[in-house]
Amino acid sequence: MSFAEQWPAVEQFIQSLQQRVLPDSVEHWPAAELSELRQLGADRWNIPAAYGGEELASAELMQMYRQLARGSLLLTFILTQRNAACQRIITSANTPLAEKLLPAMCRSELFATVGISHLTTSRQHLSIPAVQVAVDSESDGYILNGTVPWASGASAASLIVTGGTLEDGRQLLAAIPTSRPGLDILAPVSLLGLGASHTAAVQLSNVRIAADEVLHGPLEKVMSHGAGGGAGSLGTTAVALGSAEGTLERFQRDAETRPDLLQFLNPLQKEAAHLAADFTAAVEGDSSPQRSAEALRQRANSLVVRSAQSWLAATRGAGYVCGHAAEQAVRESMFFLVWSCPQPVLEGNLREFTCAGS
Repeated sequence: MSFAEQWPAVEQFIQSLQQRVLPDSVEHWPAAELSELRQLGADRWNIPAAYGGEELASAELMQMYRQLARGSLLLTFILTQRNAACQRIITSANTPLAEKLLPAMCRSELFATVGISHLTTSRQHLSIPAVQVAVDSESDGYILNGTVPWASGASAASLIVTGGTLEDGRQLLAAIPTSRPGLDILAPVSLLGLGASHTAAVQLSNVRIAADEVLHGPLEKVMSHGAGGGAGSLGTTAVALGSAEGTLERFQRDAETRPDLLQFLNPLQKEAAHLAADFTAAVEGDSSPQRSAEALRQRANSLVVRSAQSWLAATRGAGYVCGHAAEQAVRESMFFLVWSCPQPVLEGNLREFTCAGS
């Protein structure tokens, strides 16, 4: 089914989400809302038809992330982490494992997530790898020890795609059942926003994996293989842009009874429209410098932060009360400054915030 065919049902779901303020603490997990999302076919969107999926084109999937983020950043983020696990399985040369896992994921029988930031942006400054991998002398597999610092939805997952570094510097990724002995999911971290994503560290103590559970590697820079998005990718920009658009839609509802707000809202809406047009051109193949993944992500980060802050200011004291949608939007907008944010994007945002070089 194409994006256009699925859109009416998805839009109805998005509109219903905009009327809610989903719980945002570690005491909650959005099981009911995720079930609604699955009923729309979300678990099939990025999986090839050969495994029972709908295999949306990359541009369609990016737009689906954008639109869904208008309704809920929380649900969209959880979906991206699940889909990142799918992508590493899809692009693996381990076809038998893909044939085992992907149909079950399509049928929503298996929920997976990823713990891969320590192989890309997180903890890369450490002299000792966050997760160390040794060859298992008793088999043709491997033994993992260390800590995966960030794994969202880990408490609800039955499978985690994660990996580590061997002594010679090569890395591997594997699909590991969360029930594996030695794998311990720690308590979810209390975050500034998106606490209900159940983001937690995963401790690995002599966790054994078989050779047929390896998805990629061992090889150097394993995260550059089988990539389907990553730090600063168009996928992360899609989510940031959609979150900003959702904030501005809610801001618009307030402005309908307070026309004096339009002078502040309209410029943000125009900026969002220009960014959306450039984003759409990029996902459809435009590779011009002003539409690079990094340029778009920097603009999206700026827009989502300023949109949320503007809405909060417009709500006055009401929006400063915990539980109000505007204060949640402000907290969630901060997420984009730390989630999958490559150094050039971060530096660009910092220059803007500090007016450096002006």
